Amino acid sequence: MSKKKNLSTIFKDPKKFIVVFLLGFSSGLPIMVVYGSIKLWLRRYEIDLPKIGLFSWIAVAYSFNFAWAFLFDRFTPFKSLGRRRSWLIITQIFLALSFILLSFGDPNKSLSFIAISGILLCFFSASQDVAVDAYRNEILNSEELGIGASLGVYGYRVAMWVASGFGIWVVDESTWNWTFNQMFLMLAGFMLVGLLTTLWAEEPKNSLRKEMSLLESVINPFLEFLKREKALLILAFIFFFKLGDSIAGSMSRPFYADLGFSNADIGKIASTVGLFSTLAGLLVGGSLIYKLGYRFTLWFAGITQAITTALFAALAFVATSSSLTGIVFLEDFCSGIGTAALVGFMGHLTNKRFTASQYALFASLASLGRTVFSGAAGKIINMFKETPWFFSAAEHSGYINFYILCAFIALPGLIFLAMLGKKEFE
Repeated sequence: MSKKKNLSTIFKDPKKFIVVFLLGFSSGLPIMVVYGSIKLWLRRYEIDLPKIGLFSWIAVAYSFNFAWAFLFDRFTPFKSLGRRRSWLIITQIFLALSFILLSFGDPNKSLSFIAISGILLCFFSASQDVAVDAYRNEILNSEELGIGASLGVYGYRVAMWVASGFGIWVVDESTWNWTFNQMFLMLAGFMLVGLLTTLWAEEPKNSLRKEMSLLESVINPFLEFLKREKALLILAFIFFFKLGDSIAGSMSRPFYADLGFSNADIGKIASTVGLFSTLAGLLVGGSLIYKLGYRFTLWFAGITQAITTALFAALAFVATSSSLTGIVFLEDFCSGIGTAALVGFMGHLTNKRFTASQYALFASLASLGRTVFSGAAGKIINMFKETPWFFSAAEHSGYINFYILCAFIALPGLIFLAMLGKKEFE
């Protein structure tokens, strides 16, 4: 069968690709509130960097959602909706309520309230991710996964722009002059996109199987994967592949603020340019996967991600709008290629008998860098201010050293990639 014929077959049923895109939007809406908007909000109230860095830990649910993912494979809360759509509806409703709760926060009065609201937001967001990933991997066949993964991340990135691009733009004094609290209420309203999409979507046929026993739903998914050749090596690769990139991105908004960029600048340049460059990267990534396979695409993305992460150190020397635009474009373009490749590869590894549990394990490992390890990012930056490893005379030596270190952290992922054979990518 020719590739041209394959492409026409892939797009024979456009509805499911539209659903995958819109559910990707629903998944992406909360994530940049945690990693971008909340941290910028706190920095504008002059909260110190170590405390802001610790706020990365409120997102720890993203790295441990595999612990309760078996519930999504085992139970069907609403028989009329089906297993996957039931969990989507439940998590989306609680996400909207979490956004509303966050809108009552005030950095001057209680950081604890903001942290608790953020923890709830992340828990239901991480739970929704389990349902969305399981839905996508069941509704798409093996030929559709690469393009489907790219479309899902397209929706994800559009939502990230809504939350941290448009959302940050509306809170600037020179634009709509909204408060962050009003912006969080707006995002609660945007959760309707996910709710309406779930009601419109069709339940995957694979999810209609009988409910599994505790052993089948909890133990078997992990045993099945661990019995595979090079299973631990694959897990190590997934963990390290985007580790440096994720840790670097966790402090980008405070970095831009400390360089003197306004909320409007961050919204227009860092988020809007980043959106379109990521979309371009996802398109290129999906095309490379289709033509050259996962292995080549992961190699290309891994090398370029390390280089572009190091480029952020250069921004501290020339903090202009044009330099920010160029660096953000390159970094997000390469990161988009890497995301498309990694998401598609993880879907490729998933056994459809245990879709939610296995994919949640892979996704949890991939997100560990931006949750557990990013919590120390603020302290690392302050440490580098006192004891620089690479540059000591520069004004923003803490950030400069931090981004150079993040570039080196990308290297283990490439080493593990080299240790994997062709069989793992077939």
